[in-house]
Amino acid sequence: MKGSAGEPIPLPFKSLAKLEVEIRRGELSVVAAGAGTGKSLLALNLAIQANVPSIYWSADSNAATQLTRATAMISGDDVRSVKQALREDRFHPYEAALSQRWWIRFNYSANPSPAEMERDLETYREIYGMYPHLSVVDNISNVESYAGATMDQYTLGLEGMCKFLNEMSRETQSHVMAMHHVVGEYADGLKPIPQSGLKGKISAVPALILTMHKEIDGLEDRILHVSPVKNREGFEDSSGNTFASLRMDRQSLRLSDLEFVA
Repeated sequence: MKGSAGEPIPLPFKSLAKLEVEIRRGELSVVAAGAGTGKSLLALNLAIQANVPSIYWSADSNAATQLTRATAMISGDDVRSVKQALREDRFHPYEAALSQRWWIRFNYSANPSPAEMERDLETYREIYGMYPHLSVVDNISNVESYAGATMDQYTLGLEGMCKFLNEMSRETQSHVMAMHHVVGEYADGLKPIPQSGLKGKISAVPALILTMHKEIDGLEDRILHVSPVKNREGFEDSSGNTFASLRMDRQSLRLSDLEFVA
């Protein structure tokens, strides 16, 4: 029973740890925010900075986007310069740095099926001798098609998918982190999002739910606020009004704890 179940993944953000947030193996979490807020950047920063064996189903972002983002985070270079180097076949200097994260693998299918995800996990285990410690699903609505579904069908489908992902986390002892959307009232990402703001009302299954909203400071940085609205292992505030603040460097896309200067 001890094994690796419940073992926390290294959390690079002290402000989240102060709110008793732990990214534990064998559990499912959901990160919900409006489009463009930064939930994908949070997941990728976690994979890069925690530096653990990871698999990332990137249905929302293509290979060039994720490659340039990851390269900027690792190297500290401006993501626009990295993208230009990729386009102009001048990417070779970055290859050595990327090779140091060879245990982070991506699938770029626009609509990965549960069977495809299971295949990827077994392939990962076959190659590396273990399942990934972190598995990112970006996002949960892309795993299956909900085109033409009624709201009830959509909700039931999401509930079923959460149960599948929760079972997957238990079977592989990986932390499964699924990105998700919010209802229209919170779609602009400019105010705290409560637990009730998740689209489809899928709060029952995940052990941890984080919602995100943003603050534009008018400079080169953006501030992302992360609220633990559900947390079985620690502090929670379902209103979303208690949050950790992370600064996003707009050049390297790195996230770090916000430091206030007196």
